[in-house]
Order: sequence, then structure tokens, then C-alpha cells
Amino acid sequence: MIYGKLPVVFLSVMATEKKGSTNSVIASYILEHMEDMRDLGIKELAARCHVGLGSVSRFCREIGLQDFVELKELLWSAEMNYQVCSGQETAYDRAKDYGDRVKSAIDMVTSTLSLQLVGELCRDFIRYERAAVFGLLKAEGAAVNLQTDLLMLGRQVYTNMSYNQQIGYIRQAGRGDLIVIFSCTGSYFEYEREALFGGRDKGDWPKIWVVSGMRRDFPGYVAKVLYYRSLGDQASHPYQLQYIASIIAQEYAVLTGQ
Repeated sequence: MIYGKLPVVFLSVMATEKKGSTNSVIASYILEHMEDMRDLGIKELAARCHVGLGSVSRFCREIGLQDFVELKELLWSAEMNYQVCSGQETAYDRAKDYGDRVKSAIDMVTSTLSLQLVGELCRDFIRYERAAVFGLLKAEGAAVNLQTDLLMLGRQVYTNMSYNQQIGYIRQAGRGDLIVIFSCTGSYFEYEREALFGGRDKGDWPKIWVVSGMRRDFPGYVAKVLYYRSLGDQASHPYQLQYIASIIAQEYAVLTGQ
């Protein structure tokens, strides 16, 4: 994983909740007081956020956790890190190193992405009545770009910044739904521990594609994987995903005669 579960669930709350809402206040306080939180109980957190105990418990459930105990476990295991791409002395040289890294990552996509599978995915966008595109953190940026491009081409698809709402959508989807997941490391489903489709018949599952820069074993409900070669780093992976999203839109335009 490039990012742990904590930034995934917390930043999705910050991006989707109205500023000043109870969930936004709680999430903001926790992120701003990470060290203090490790020794804080639920009563003290509620008091510092000026909310009730029930609000804290509800916050935990709404971000996909079982309870406050799991929240504390998440905080204790959280690792926050940022990758610096260059050790050069000047800003120009550092920027050049960064740019070279991004260019190299784009070249990796060009040389390894299966355009045959891209075409198959575009045909699925035509065939399926309902479609959604999702990603976590920076990968959601690629999902939003694809959503925008497809709308310009007359194809409406759904997306949502909230990881909890993404999972909720996937869990409710059925055989008439197409879902595309952008995930550089392919770890998207590892953040969710509960079974997505329970005892539902396989014939009632949605068709799920994953766009991944790493080859790995995916859950059985993933129907197709669009692979590309990636460094799997913080610096270059967003540009690769954006590039792929644009390639998909370009091919969709050609396929639909636009």
C-alpha cells in the first residue's frame, strides 16, 4: 500500500462532509492531534470536540469502523510518510528529477498497457446501463477525470469521494452494473474486511474492473484487471492513473464515433 487506512478513511470524510458538521469536526480534531489521540478515551475526545458520546460512536461506524476501540487500533498502527524524490541542491534540479520520474512512469504505461483490454472496457461502458468509477485519495482524481470526460462524450457514470460510500455502492450493485476501480497497488479491497456480496449468487454480482500497476491475487468478484507497469511510488502513480483515464476516454470517443 502507498497509503494506510487512516488517511484513506479520514481524508474521504474531510472531502465529503460539510465543513463544521459533526463528522468533519471529529475527523479534523483527530488528524490535528494524532499523538494526543493515542492516549485519549472516547469521553475526552467527545468533550474536546464538543459532541456527545453517541456522535463519536456514530462517526466510527460511518467511516467503516466497528467502534472506538478499532479507531484507537487504527491510530496506533498508522504510519504517515512522504517520499522526497530528489536530493539535488537546487530547486530547478529537484524539479527536473521529479519531472524525469513522472515522464518515465508515463512511458511505462505506454509500453505495458493492453489497448485490447482498454477497448474491451470501453465496450463495457457502452453495454452496461449503469456504471461507476472509483479510487482512493489521488486515484479518485483519475476517477473524477474519467467521469468528466465520459460526460462530455454523452456517457454518465457515478463516482463518490467517500470510501465508505464507494463500498456501500459496490455492495448494493448487481449484474446490471459496471464498476471500475483505479488502484495503483491493487490494494483497494484490502481496506474493507467484510464480505462484499455475502451469500449472493455469483450471477448477481456487478462486473468489476481494477486498473492496477501491480500484479497480485484479486478477490474472486474482480472480473477483469487492466495492468500497467508502475514504480508504485507516491510521486508518479497519480500521473499514470490520470494518463490511463484519458486513454480510456480517448478510445471510448473513437469507438462511439465522436
